[in-house]
Amino acid sequence: MLFNRRQFFKICAGGIAGTTVATLGLVPNVALAQTRQFKLLKSKETRNNCTYCSVGCGMLLYSRGDGAKNAESSIFHVEGDPDHPVSRGSLCPKGAGVLDYIKSEQRVKYPEYRAPGSDKWQRISWDEAIDRIARLMKEDRDKNFIQKNEQGTTVNRWTTTGWLVTSAASNETGWLAFKVARSLGMLSLETQARVCHGPSVSSLAATYGRGAMTNNWNDIKNANVVIVMGGNAAEAHPVGFKWAIEAKITNGAELIAIDPRFHRTASVADHYVPIRAGSDIAFLLGIINYLITHNEVNYDYLVTHSNASLIIRDDFNFDANSGLFSGYNATTKQYDQTSWAYQKDENGFALRDKTLNHPRCVWNLLKQHVSRYTPEMVNKVTGSPIEGFLHVCRSLASTKTNDRAATFLYALGWTQHSYGTQIIRTAAMIQLILGNIGVMGGGINALRGHSNIQGLTDVGLLSNRLPAYLELPKDSQVSLQQYLDEKTPKPLGPNEVNFWGNYPKFFVSFMKAMYGDKSTIDNNWGFDWLPKWDKTYDVLRFSKMMRDGQANGFICQGFNPLAALPDKNSIREGLSKLKFLVNIDPMPTETAEFWKNHGESNDVDPSKIQTEVFRLPANCFAEENGTIVNSSRLLQWHWAAARPPYEALYDPEIIARIYLRIKELYEEEGGAYHEPINNLTWNYQDPEGPSAEELAKECNGRALTDMADANGNIILKKGQLLSGFSQLKADGTTSSGIWIFCGSWTEQGNLMARRDPSDPSGKGVHAGWAWAWPMNRRVLYNRASADKNGQPWDPKRVLVKWNGSSWDGNDVADFTATLSPSSGAGAFIMNNDGLGGLFCLNRLVDGPFPEHYEPFETPITNNPLHPNQINNPVARAFKEDLARLGDASQFPYVGTTYSITEHFHFWTQHARLAAISQPEQFIELSENLANKKGIKLGDTVKVTSYRGYIKAKAVVTKRLPTLTVDGKEVETIGIPIVWGFTGQTKKGFLVNELTPHLGDANSQTPEYKSFLVNIEKVTTAA
Repeated sequence: MLFNRRQFFKICAGGIAGTTVATLGLVPNVALAQTRQFKLLKSKETRNNCTYCSVGCGMLLYSRGDGAKNAESSIFHVEGDPDHPVSRGSLCPKGAGVLDYIKSEQRVKYPEYRAPGSDKWQRISWDEAIDRIARLMKEDRDKNFIQKNEQGTTVNRWTTTGWLVTSAASNETGWLAFKVARSLGMLSLETQARVCHGPSVSSLAATYGRGAMTNNWNDIKNANVVIVMGGNAAEAHPVGFKWAIEAKITNGAELIAIDPRFHRTASVADHYVPIRAGSDIAFLLGIINYLITHNEVNYDYLVTHSNASLIIRDDFNFDANSGLFSGYNATTKQYDQTSWAYQKDENGFALRDKTLNHPRCVWNLLKQHVSRYTPEMVNKVTGSPIEGFLHVCRSLASTKTNDRAATFLYALGWTQHSYGTQIIRTAAMIQLILGNIGVMGGGINALRGHSNIQGLTDVGLLSNRLPAYLELPKDSQVSLQQYLDEKTPKPLGPNEVNFWGNYPKFFVSFMKAMYGDKSTIDNNWGFDWLPKWDKTYDVLRFSKMMRDGQANGFICQGFNPLAALPDKNSIREGLSKLKFLVNIDPMPTETAEFWKNHGESNDVDPSKIQTEVFRLPANCFAEENGTIVNSSRLLQWHWAAARPPYEALYDPEIIARIYLRIKELYEEEGGAYHEPINNLTWNYQDPEGPSAEELAKECNGRALTDMADANGNIILKKGQLLSGFSQLKADGTTSSGIWIFCGSWTEQGNLMARRDPSDPSGKGVHAGWAWAWPMNRRVLYNRASADKNGQPWDPKRVLVKWNGSSWDGNDVADFTATLSPSSGAGAFIMNNDGLGGLFCLNRLVDGPFPEHYEPFETPITNNPLHPNQINNPVARAFKEDLARLGDASQFPYVGTTYSITEHFHFWTQHARLAAISQPEQFIELSENLANKKGIKLGDTVKVTSYRGYIKAKAVVTKRLPTLTVDGKEVETIGIPIVWGFTGQTKKGFLVNELTPHLGDANSQTPEYKSFLVNIEKVTTAA
């Protein structure tokens, strides 16, 4: 069917994404003809990946340009890559319309400067910008650098300037930013994981050993039951969600959606269960209670691969009346975790009872702990109908058999709570009880929100991290030996793999990547050059420091904290107290213009704001080489199809120029301790523009001397690239910036650039496409897909098996390749007991078992399980933020935030097609609440919390059910997060006007998914 241009855009403006219409073949005939004509002539095809969600869809970028030295290529068309095994040529509306982002009229064209008190931008040169920024950073560092703390320990830290690194940046850019920031002594180094999937890392690592998606997108098709809870995969990850639909079509899988809203995923689900926002732990612990009481347990898997049989110390307990575990200190609001431990024998190995009869074994303690979570209690706390809850229990119970598997798909609906870590932990425990971890079609699959948020978490861009989940030393760790002793666990069984036992190899190789020949055994590999932390300088703490006048500078690299951090008005107050703010971004952001009056949505007086602001234009994804890591841990190399436009520079160029100018200033003037700055490795062909290829090889690592095998044969010559992290040494003879990436770029070439989509298994393994960490394993913990003798639980779903001398199969074994099953070593090699953790020893601050706590703003004012402990007892909350909490008497409704398919956070508001498809801010409310408030579709409403308000159009819908919770009627208001006061969409309000400034007890990820609001009609629809 053919339409003219006017008819096409009329359809788009009616609410259908133009790109979705185009996918169906409904496109303007002229545009279609032009596209096909261009593709036949002089076009260059470049392979890239979508910059939006974590599916990492394949893209083909078509550009024109004859390749002459002074000719610039221009991207004119984008389409899906049909060879990509995950996306198979598909793109969602955002990806299909990405050309409007690449070529947005609103791209920042040249460096700009906003002077203190000014109400306008002024154009400056790159040299002026770099010189002034370097000068401001050096002045702040010199004034506030701490070389030794009060105890005389060398800490070499700088806390008064922070750096946020975008999740749209490549891993190579992230690695360069990490190197520079840590050499300067910066502690407040963060990425967007802090505001999204931080709890995934803390929960999954505490349970299984690693904090990543356990399986992969393609593997979802192997599931028999797909639970979508704490997310809306059809909306937020639409192309990845095709694999859930494929499971339904080809595998007869049941798809279940559990959510406060009847959303797009629920619309295609076989079963939908409503739930009150923030009550997920009660629902999930109720499932565990059901599985135990109904004997729906995979006991063979449970005993072989979980710590159910291990025996806990006698002094551990949980008091159901107080809602507290043993060791709680009410004054400090922290737990002493001494009692959260195994009983041990004389060799230091954990005691166990594989019969599960011992009263202190994990299984019996768990059974007692969850016994309170009856179907009736689940209904009372969650508002979920009992029959709907029991249906979920029965469906999951059906996967306890070895020939069936269930998978959980979740996203920010689980992470963004003050107990988000423990929500994910509970689901992880369910999967251990059913035997669904390490198997095809199983797993806990964290659907991360950004294209490379997994990668930049891997790179270590969090305030207390080093790359690849090493930890930055604390200032209590006064020596290298103490640090390594405390970070290197001892095995809790005689033959456990205990892979973190290699910590010294990983750490020393990392230090060699940072400091090269300057890192020697004589200076403890440069241990004291690393900044040592006294507390976590996460974004919530740093925003408080800004408010308190304890922070002076902030670098926001592709990050929009005014929009992304909670309690916008307090964030704006903090930014207004900074001395300088640097924004590095292809587009204008609300943060860059926090000082500018945009009317009601940002009503400020610029003359009273003295912050110096710099706006620096950078490349976008389509203009760089490098890698991203999608949710499946897949490192995918992408190529640039054009140069950055106007005066924009590549991110690495900007970082390099700032670093080199600071280094130059120290050489000229001296100043605070700068040995780490001087010693940082910088052996790049172009010092002012390190290439992605150079940086990727630095992350992989090299042999620093000739390396020989056990027989003395040279396997790698000095300078050659390592083939895997098993080659890393603790003696300074190897380097590797990111040890889990070791093996990604070897002497055989760039394995991340591989493009073989074949899948001999037929099960979605695709081992020749790109490269997955660690060592190209596609399903983590896959040793658990086999029994204690190494034989697959299900012969039809083989991942790995023991062949008598080694492990082989359809995947790379997540295990020592030649370690026999007779050793008794556990499948979860990153845990020192080798087992999946139903009981978590000492890795979480708020309990070894999950427990239901209410959000800090609860609509029911009580906790039905223990009224004396309503909220998470150890969640960090600053005094002034507690004072900014509302209660249900003034704000009786639950607010919850979410994304929509047509937009991606605050990026796509700069893309014309996205602005056409969803031009104006809206909120959703139930028909029941709308009738009470006299609100109709299209009315303008004001949604208010204790902290602020937004105005938006009302969408009255059946999608938000009214629930009865603890005898009280509870209404939910749904609030999409994608509007702001910059861009091509109609100006809107930042939703974080409403959200409280506090977060998850373990990761400090903000509590965006459950807070209290009121609503009133402002104007009636025309």
